[in-house]
Amino acid sequence: MNHNASPSAPPRRILLLGLAILGTGSAVFVVRRPLMMSAPMCMTGRWHGCFGTFNGVVLMTLVALPLAALVVWALAHVRRAAGVPPARAWRTSLAEVGMVHGTVPLVWLTMMPGAGPGVAPRRVSLVPLRDLVTMGPLGIVGNLLVFAALGFFAPMRFAALASVPRVLALGAGCSVLVETAQYVLWLDRVSSVDDVLVNAAGAVLAASASRRWWRTAAQAASDEPRPAPAV
Repeated sequence: MNHNASPSAPPRRILLLGLAILGTGSAVFVVRRPLMMSAPMCMTGRWHGCFGTFNGVVLMTLVALPLAALVVWALAHVRRAAGVPPARAWRTSLAEVGMVHGTVPLVWLTMMPGAGPGVAPRRVSLVPLRDLVTMGPLGIVGNLLVFAALGFFAPMRFAALASVPRVLALGAGCSVLVETAQYVLWLDRVSSVDDVLVNAAGAVLAASASRRWWRTAAQAASDEPRPAPAV
């Protein structure tokens, strides 16, 4: 019997949790000044400052983190009460909430209108890699993050997505929908094929980071309720 495996698991989880908290705290500290510019507008009910600006959306995403954690706990509690093993219940619940909380705010940012919505000419860029040089480091990082949470958590939740080509197709498909919506809604934004390429690459990179926790077909089959034996 191996007595060394189980005692090492809790410290590892505590270490990972501590690193996650430290990383989040460091990121908040770095961007604290621009975020605090939006806080007074949110507190006084001027919702454009909360949901109509980059700083406001980032601030509201951080403020909603405790609520997201509570939803994860509630879903995991319901699943455990239904007989799902604790590790699987927590993983599934975290994946569901993580996909939503990590993707919706970033998609919201990409759907914000430019300076002349409905007035400026619609712009489409279909030449690959032409816009990549004009994005700059910040633009590239932002596009990599748009569907990173989806790529990270979707294979953990859905066994059908547990492969790199399928995650690539998922990221590219979602990005095409966003770029098409930007064009159709006339948001004064450039619908670019480079955005699709970078968005899809971000989803694949994030999926590669979560590969050890992917939900396999065997695990999916074991989740299915088994018929009661005939009497």
